[in-house]
Amino acid sequence: MLEELKIAARKVQNERDLRGLLGQCRRLLSERGEANSVAIASSLVERFTALPDEQRAVFFERLSRDFSPDPKAVLESAQAYASEPNASNLLHLTRMAESPRQELLRRINRSPGGTSSIVAMRRALLARLPRRPELQAVEADFLHLLSSWFNPGFLQLQRVDWNSPAQLLEQLIRHEAVHQIDGWDDLRRRLQPDRRCFAFFHPQLPHEPLIFVEVALLPEMPAAIAPLIDKASQPLPPRQFKVAAFYSISNCQPGLRGVSLGNFLIKRVAEELKRELPQLKTFCTLSPIPGFAGWLQAGAPCEGLTKARAERLAQARAALLAQCGGDLATLASATALRALNPEATQALLRLCAYYLGQHTGTQGGDPVARFHLDNGARLERLNALADLSAKGIKQSFGLMVNYLYDLDRVEAHHEKFTQGEVAHSRALAALL
Repeated sequence: MLEELKIAARKVQNERDLRGLLGQCRRLLSERGEANSVAIASSLVERFTALPDEQRAVFFERLSRDFSPDPKAVLESAQAYASEPNASNLLHLTRMAESPRQELLRRINRSPGGTSSIVAMRRALLARLPRRPELQAVEADFLHLLSSWFNPGFLQLQRVDWNSPAQLLEQLIRHEAVHQIDGWDDLRRRLQPDRRCFAFFHPQLPHEPLIFVEVALLPEMPAAIAPLIDKASQPLPPRQFKVAAFYSISNCQPGLRGVSLGNFLIKRVAEELKRELPQLKTFCTLSPIPGFAGWLQAGAPCEGLTKARAERLAQARAALLAQCGGDLATLASATALRALNPEATQALLRLCAYYLGQHTGTQGGDPVARFHLDNGARLERLNALADLSAKGIKQSFGLMVNYLYDLDRVEAHHEKFTQGEVAHSRALAALL
């Protein structure tokens, strides 16, 4: 009985806190004084942070319902503009169509740490979005404003090295999302003279990297990940630096998902490295292919192929299945992948070429491929037995891919990709 009373009391208190938070949102929107606005915004953030998860969900629902544009006012403004399409009516329509939520977020952003708070609020929102599609309009407002505030023109590129603050180095270890950093010795090797790490920072979050990229300086384009992340390997002398290979890129802020950062980062880093090391002639990646194994096990669906290409795709899958005894799951080990005969290995490479070159632009295409190809890279080379970690085998049966960044042609390649064409090398063309 006592426990039930406690639960009821807690529920009443949570509802009271939610009403208070919504009241502060309305007060913040109506406040004219700058000083009072900052104080209200700070209090509002504290109240939101203290809300339990279930109340946060209700809060976002109320933002969607109570802080949307007035349909009647929007309709009247649209009719006025349709009748007389002048600048005054257009401006009025624009003001009426913008949701009060956007102004609310702008005012929250004025408070100390406001930008960080809004990023954290969006992170909480994104966690609920798959189950609450009715919150899409709220998400659109967050994304619109954060995309403006985190425009590349506002971002600061910094090199991270072993002399960087320990707090920053710890964040690299925590946020590395592609190839896990195995402690401080591993991180130290990744920051040796033949390695580079660069990160984007925002003036409002000066001690928090937004995204970082790791680069290996090498004599040639890499074909496997293990040598690049071997913490016992010896640094190469500068005279051997001819290729800059981007081998990992990791987002540090889940609340900024969907805000374009990585594409600008790679281009900025390539330009920075070219200035520092003029002998570098090749800029490429060694990238995972996270969706390949799932696509292949689902039957290798590929739309829009000519009859000849569809037949080659089917033949490649049949050849691989014959080697696997009809069960692709048998490939899920390094031993099995090493045991593939040349015909089966070639079939695996051909299937992956179709996956990247033909399937990327469709729904369900590989996200890493889409990122690099949309960024203006060229599909350059496929590498068998390139990642024999448990993750690499599970995602792509050990395959990795090199994307080439030709700095003089990235815009042309980007344009091709937007028109449905994947820029690729002759070696890849031979597999298609």
